[in-house]
Amino acid sequence: MKSLLFLLGILQLLAAAAAVYKQWIPNTNFETASNWDKGRVPCANDVVHFEKSKVISVFVGTPHVLSDMYLPLNGEFVLAPGAGFAASDGSWDPGCDSGATVRFTDAEHHKWFDPTLWQVVSPDGELEPSGRIFSVDEECVPCHYDDVIFQPETSFRVNIDSSQQVIHLRSISLMGQELSSPEAWAGYLRGPSAQLQFHGNGTLQVTGTGCPDKTGCACGNTLDGHRICAALLRARGRQCPAPACQNPLQPLGHCCGICGATINLDFSPDFDLQKYQDRLVQALLSQPRYASVQMAISKVHKEQTFLGVVPRSSTPVIQIVLIDDGAGVQTGTTAEQLAADIMEDIAQHGEALGIASGKMEVATGSTSSGQVGSHTPSGITAGMVLGLLLGLLLLGGIFFLYRKGKLRLPTLRLPRPWDRAEDPASPAPDTDKGFDNPMFDVEPPSADPGEETPQESSPKDHQIFYLNPLYNASEMDT
Repeated sequence: MKSLLFLLGILQLLAAAAAVYKQWIPNTNFETASNWDKGRVPCANDVVHFEKSKVISVFVGTPHVLSDMYLPLNGEFVLAPGAGFAASDGSWDPGCDSGATVRFTDAEHHKWFDPTLWQVVSPDGELEPSGRIFSVDEECVPCHYDDVIFQPETSFRVNIDSSQQVIHLRSISLMGQELSSPEAWAGYLRGPSAQLQFHGNGTLQVTGTGCPDKTGCACGNTLDGHRICAALLRARGRQCPAPACQNPLQPLGHCCGICGATINLDFSPDFDLQKYQDRLVQALLSQPRYASVQMAISKVHKEQTFLGVVPRSSTPVIQIVLIDDGAGVQTGTTAEQLAADIMEDIAQHGEALGIASGKMEVATGSTSSGQVGSHTPSGITAGMVLGLLLGLLLLGGIFFLYRKGKLRLPTLRLPRPWDRAEDPASPAPDTDKGFDNPMFDVEPPSADPGEETPQESSPKDHQIFYLNPLYNASEMDT
């Protein structure tokens, strides 16, 4: 029995890891109590009020008797079989009070890039239980190769403002109908409902294709990361929760810092993201000692900089994020142990798995700073050698330009009596009796206090004159 439960747990983890179906949560249905300002569905004695300037699509699932109803100037009512409206005859309704004006709430604030308005479901639309695999915040919103589901027999209105030119999706399901080709989606957009359901400056595009790269595909929501984080923080009271570690980690695509561990993997074309994820789940994450750990794994684009300052480009890496439910000084310690096991596995099998190198960072409640560890399975990579050579060439070039006088380093020189620097621009002396001293090229001031010093030998900036101990005038006279 225990073996069967263990196997079912592994299958559940794998199913959760492969899920790419994301379902929109809000709706604009007439029978949804939260869509009305009174928190209840209108009844026979009520006056229903839709704002005339608001564009709306409303699904009506059952018949309704109302005292009166004010309709919007631009909108639609989608009626299920048998649904409709009838005027009240004034008879007493035991389920309704004396009557009131009930207003339909504003649906304009529902935004596509709000991760709190999406949930992961199975292909048939059933809600997936929260498991051990989670997603960073940017990936909680539909990614470019995800399938989007709007629940059957529901209406909705969503703002698709975006910083992307086009929001790509594999498919969209509406009213129980899956649209999985560009042609089918273009046909739907020409219908009357699309303009009522989607608004904003964004453009949705159905491609009908999944991720073509076995090493994985980035989510594609980075340009709208600020929208995602703003919506998430608004739902959390406009600030991130205080972490239990002093120096939390900041995973790419995540809005708030975490305690636990992150691993970044450099990979080769032989790497297979799905197979590697399955390997981690089966061999490590499913172990009883790691029951409190959750893992996120995906391809992300990490920004590269020149000399650690100037943005240069971005490179794809596989990011693994590990968190646990530890508290106090134990926060993140179990995630740290799992990260160490993953790094050990990379050391032994990384080259065969298509992993070129891995870097681990840790932040736990028992440490004051994130720990860093790295491993390169195949030793120093060609990229590291090339980087080293480029660095040496750069230093050599700087030194060459400096020696040729093409590059001057700023220095601050102050006149000091003990300086004896020779002027490099002065020609070599014809005799060996001495040399031109640039600091002894003027007459010394007169020793007589009453004698006026010539203008040439007494400049206004009060230069300091001194006798050169290497020059003996009496010897030259003789």
